[in-house]
Amino acid sequence: MAYDKNFLGKNGFIWFNGVVEDRNDPQKAGRLRVRCLGFHTANKQTLPTSDLPWATCVLPVTSPGISGLGGHSFLVEGSWVFGYFRDGEDCQEPIILGSLPGRPIEYGKPGGGFYDPNPREDNEEISNYPREINEPDANRLAVNNPEKVASSLSARREARRIALATADFDSITDASGGSVSASDGTTWNEPEISYMAVYPYNHVWESESGHIVEYDDSYTIDDNGERTNHYRVHMRHSTGTSMEWLPNGDHVALNKANHYNITSGNWQQQIDGYKDLTIDGHYKVKINSDGASNNHYDIQVGPNANINIQVDTGKINLVTKQGDINVKSGGNYNVDVGGNYTVKVAGNRTVTVNGTTNDTTQGAVQFRGATIDLN
Repeated sequence: MAYDKNFLGKNGFIWFNGVVEDRNDPQKAGRLRVRCLGFHTANKQTLPTSDLPWATCVLPVTSPGISGLGGHSFLVEGSWVFGYFRDGEDCQEPIILGSLPGRPIEYGKPGGGFYDPNPREDNEEISNYPREINEPDANRLAVNNPEKVASSLSARREARRIALATADFDSITDASGGSVSASDGTTWNEPEISYMAVYPYNHVWESESGHIVEYDDSYTIDDNGERTNHYRVHMRHSTGTSMEWLPNGDHVALNKANHYNITSGNWQQQIDGYKDLTIDGHYKVKINSDGASNNHYDIQVGPNANINIQVDTGKINLVTKQGDINVKSGGNYNVDVGGNYTVKVAGNRTVTVNGTTNDTTQGAVQFRGATIDLN
């Protein structure tokens, strides 16, 4: 049966290896200009990058490749790729099927063909990619070579914070001679970096600016055959802001700048252990900003525990603009004042004592009033 040899699939399979030299597709469709080995000369004077044909990338089945759904190709200048020409022997319509990682033995030369044409900011004689030579193209976090540590891992280890202080409440003796036990301040540390990746079980994705995602399935087996899992999930912004889930299930979140959390519904928390909060700046809480009824600020402390408030230097100010202040003590009410004790009442003052009243004053006692009734 006769058929058109120019029809895709009937015109032969002509494949190529090549290097990406341009990804700035004017159509923003993810196309790339590729210099194909054996088809294109390395001489950029004879064949400049701008004259290379645009190549289309084949995406995985997890990316629909339509209407902005799914992902897109992430190939950079300098990437070695493999593909075929869908127009057969004309070789003007390349299709990229995948990339070819390796072990570079030389840095790129921006002025030559088959190299990344973009020079580094600190050295115009060398291309941006490959970043390193004489080591595999696999991410350093995946390889875990102690002699070539990933810069992001070194930065994390250096930035780890330790000896963070918690609240410290001094013990006191109240006016009745009773004592309130101290709540000693302690310190806590950011958990140690739990990275113990074993090749090839740490699955790493890194962007050009240094954003990183790790899905670490690493494990080790000791001489006794005991297996230890080092499973982690780590997401990191290039600034160092990150979230990490450690092998034991701990969650570590680091914010290198401000943290904004906006919740349109309710936010409920259950903490089975304890919570320490250390703030170097001020701390403000505003409740019931809309003025609705019964949105109270309630604090309940269970049996055998205190509420301790200590101001090292400063004042404790309690104000109601409208409304009462009510204090009910199920036991004694003790006040120990180091200076003067002044009470100013705009209305009446009523004191009811079911027992006796004892006043001891070292100085003079003065009573002034329109009428003084001692009966």
